[in-house]
Amino acid sequence: MTDHVVTHATFTLERLYAASPATVFAAWADPEAKARWFAGPDAEHELDFRVGGREVNRGRSDSGAVLTFSSWYRDIVQDERIVYTSTLSEGQDLATVSLTTVQFYPEGGSTRLLLTEQGTFLDGREEPRWREQGTGKWLDALAAELLRSIKQQ
Repeated sequence: MTDHVVTHATFTLERLYAASPATVFAAWADPEAKARWFAGPDAEHELDFRVGGREVNRGRSDSGAVLTFSSWYRDIVQDERIVYTSTLSEGQDLATVSLTTVQFYPEGGSTRLLLTEQGTFLDGREEPRWREQGTGKWLDALAAELLRSIKQQ
């Protein structure tokens, strides 16, 4: 018999980006921009950015298993807030279910981004600290994407 374990965790990450809230928000909303900073180079990425829309990011773990991160957008307030629910599966096994809120605050000519994730981690398939570290890397990749887009302007 398999031991079934549920771990609940919440984390909050904060970043300051040298771009307006509209620019930072657009990097979440534009499918091409989001794929550059959110999906890995070999990942499949789909984005339907609207309330009720879905985002899917598929890649492979180090062991070769297919990882699927699916999100459904529940609330979007232009340039201010994004709320989505997500699942992460490894093959057919559900690893996590989460609720994420991303808030964009103007701060001078910059944007303070506040991301809060509330997660349910199932049967040890993912650890909360792994998710927090991975999300932090995504937010760092977003900073690089914003720099790239500013240089192109």
